[in-house]
Amino acid sequence: MTPSKFVRRNSEGADRPDRAVVDIGSNTVRMVVYAGRRRAPIVWLNDKVTARLGRDLASTGKMPKEATEMALSGIARFASILKDLEITDIQTVATAAVREASNGPAFLEQVRALGLDPILLSGEEEAVIAASGVLGAFPGAQGVVADLGGGSLELVEVGEGRCGHGISLPLGTLRLPALRAQGDAALSKAVNQELKDADWAAPHAGTMYMVGGTWRSMANFAMHKEKYPLTDPHAYSLSLDEADKVARKLAKMTPDQLSPISGISASRAEGLPDAAAMLRTVLASLQPERIVFSSWGLREGLLYRQLQEAARQLDPFLVAVDHFARPRGASTSIAATIAAWISPVAHGGGKLGERLRLAAIMMALAQARLEPNMRLKHSFDWAMDKRWVGLDHRGRALLGAALRGACNKPEPTPELLRLASEEELAEAAAWGLAIRLCRRLGAGSRVSLMTSRLERDGETLTLWLDESRQQLASDSVESDLKNLAKWLGCSHRIRIGAPEKV
Repeated sequence: MTPSKFVRRNSEGADRPDRAVVDIGSNTVRMVVYAGRRRAPIVWLNDKVTARLGRDLASTGKMPKEATEMALSGIARFASILKDLEITDIQTVATAAVREASNGPAFLEQVRALGLDPILLSGEEEAVIAASGVLGAFPGAQGVVADLGGGSLELVEVGEGRCGHGISLPLGTLRLPALRAQGDAALSKAVNQELKDADWAAPHAGTMYMVGGTWRSMANFAMHKEKYPLTDPHAYSLSLDEADKVARKLAKMTPDQLSPISGISASRAEGLPDAAAMLRTVLASLQPERIVFSSWGLREGLLYRQLQEAARQLDPFLVAVDHFARPRGASTSIAATIAAWISPVAHGGGKLGERLRLAAIMMALAQARLEPNMRLKHSFDWAMDKRWVGLDHRGRALLGAALRGACNKPEPTPELLRLASEEELAEAAAWGLAIRLCRRLGAGSRVSLMTSRLERDGETLTLWLDESRQQLASDSVESDLKNLAKWLGCSHRIRIGAPEKV
């Protein structure tokens, strides 16, 4: 068997890359190849070249020759990879550095000669597209998106699923050192003037969504300092006061102090103190209620804008869970049936609780396909460390508690207690224990679910079994029922026949 035949055979049914974005930024030129569901794409390949195209714009108005050569070399490699992968859905965009450089048009012609079709985005277009990425990751987002790149800071209002007017300010990480050279007071004055000139020097209610690698480095710094229990900065949140304290501390640090911290590269460490100093002025002016860090921005916004409206309305979290769990043995229809079956142990929570329960069930069904010695650790890592869009960190904790419950480990861990209340975690753990009981009862088959019923009446938890299925009342089923009842503070019993009418 030749290697090529081996690859083809083993790729059957796997995610195939089918779309890509080449993002020609002021600091980096990046290619991201995507696979998976359109509403919740997964990164298949992420590659970059740190060309720093915008590093000399303030002094020369041009992109340096060595920077453009490095960028074009990387883009040529990207174009070759995309051709080999047979990807035709390619969006190539250029932002602030190419937009402002006098040699920008000539550079774009060289990019076209490499077989790509670059679009030069205006500052407002760049802002709105980045904000679209935030809307894709945070349905219902309300507030301001702040996208920081090498050449510019984009600000745009978001609310009710739409983007408002966007602006682009010359406050990118490559420009900030010159603005800060005269001190923090001079930087603050320059930032305030830019905001005033753009008619943005006023409070903006709601959340500020932070987009860009430098902001994610800020989140990684804050998470490191507080020994945060999660590793993914996506959806990490700070109050206004907390954000200002972190920014104040960062503004005084050196790159050498920052680069050893996990999640902060040497290039990000270089620009992070200046960005933090700039952020303090922006926060003081805009006065958001909190800041939330987003892993989705310009590139994901380009993908999101391709979707039909019906696809945009889908829940990205549930789409992602279904995509992840289905190949691992989960079924949405069975999960919905199980959700109804375990509803007597749920305390409500509206649509939020329902989507989390459905996701927990899908993940628990996938968990059951793991070897027993792997289930607890691996599935808990799914909840806590895998990137989920459309889910906050409290939701991660509840998902983790449910998966622990499904492994008969309902007690909350210290890291879970930092993310959600003990009461919430106890309920989620009860979902997991009920899912475990459901799996034990006839392997969670549709027939076993349709011929049984879980009922909570006061302080008694009853498992009703149809007479035709009474053989399912095994010792192991009673043991799991007992554990669930004990967790709920109930007694337990198994009854054969139709449930008693109230």
